[in-house]
Amino acid sequence: MSEIRMVDLVGQYQEIKEELREAFDSILDNASFINGSEVKDFAKEFEEYLGVKHVIPCANGTDALQIALMALNLAPGSEVICPSFTFVATAEVISLLGLKPVFVDVNPDTFNLDLESVEASISRDTKVIIPVHLYGLPVDMEPLLQLAKEKGLKIVEDTAQGIGADIQIDGSYRKVGTIGDIGCTSFFPSKNLGAYGDGGAIMTNDDQLADKMRKIVNHGMEKRYYHELVGVNSRLDTLQAAVLRIKLRKLDTYNSNRNSAAEFYTEAFSQVEELICPTIPSDRKHVFHQYTLRVKNGKRDALKQYMDDLGIPAMVYYPVPLHEQQPYRRERISPHGLPVTRTLKDEVISLPMHTELTASHLNEITQAVIKFFN
Repeated sequence: MSEIRMVDLVGQYQEIKEELREAFDSILDNASFINGSEVKDFAKEFEEYLGVKHVIPCANGTDALQIALMALNLAPGSEVICPSFTFVATAEVISLLGLKPVFVDVNPDTFNLDLESVEASISRDTKVIIPVHLYGLPVDMEPLLQLAKEKGLKIVEDTAQGIGADIQIDGSYRKVGTIGDIGCTSFFPSKNLGAYGDGGAIMTNDDQLADKMRKIVNHGMEKRYYHELVGVNSRLDTLQAAVLRIKLRKLDTYNSNRNSAAEFYTEAFSQVEELICPTIPSDRKHVFHQYTLRVKNGKRDALKQYMDDLGIPAMVYYPVPLHEQQPYRRERISPHGLPVTRTLKDEVISLPMHTELTASHLNEITQAVIKFFN
């Protein structure tokens, strides 16, 4: 049996390498490394896949978040609400722009933003809410949209882990990243739709925001050497766009394979009392960027060590929430506190999850976990 990997990019490459080589040869022959036709073609195809008016490719997911906030013209010191239980990039861009992150709690079942915690945290300085579709499960967006409308707030979706996921809005399914004012995503290699290096994109249905963000990603200019606003240099390489075009055509299959692996895990662990398997509300479609368990009774770290000793990878995302990290310890948190976040950081563990998991892999992983608890 092949080695079990947390993410198997090698196995995935074997399936698409001939298509990749053909695409790379064409780009190399034309030397169209920056803003080549593949970038424009990918943006158009991604717009069609998502059902969104505008996709603006950029250099990485962190840039996508920063550019989105730059486009909103927020005054220095404006507050941006985000979860503490997420990757640092979500808060990092807030601080880099002279804004103030406000950390809120998450739901214990979905790991996503808790609406009551968000509502309690809104102040006169609050301007934006960043929901993070963590691990691939959509945030409950309808009540969040209503709250934002009532309070006059913008919503910037962090979709780095959720591309391809769906949620019902007004009775019909929509892709995450297309629901708020702006959506942002990462194409880091391990993502469900991953490049072979860094990459990102920004999505919106707002024509004015799209026009502005297209300028920001390219030094604030539309016409060469005429700079209309302060921008950055954040472009998606043509070679990466070629990778993403090929993988985009397979994304639904990739996500279906992830769901099949997740179903196997959940079925295997259903009788283990000390494990809480992922929850999928009936109005949402998960894409399982990660398959994340909660381990009760303080046994998470022992399970992690047991798996390490067996040579089976498992990861803890995220052992130190953002409000406990050195740069953010003085930032405001929800007046309700962050009790769920503090619990989850000691309970969560993610198992291998990728498109190349075989029945043998899944059996070995699940039997190891079950044996630990028996």
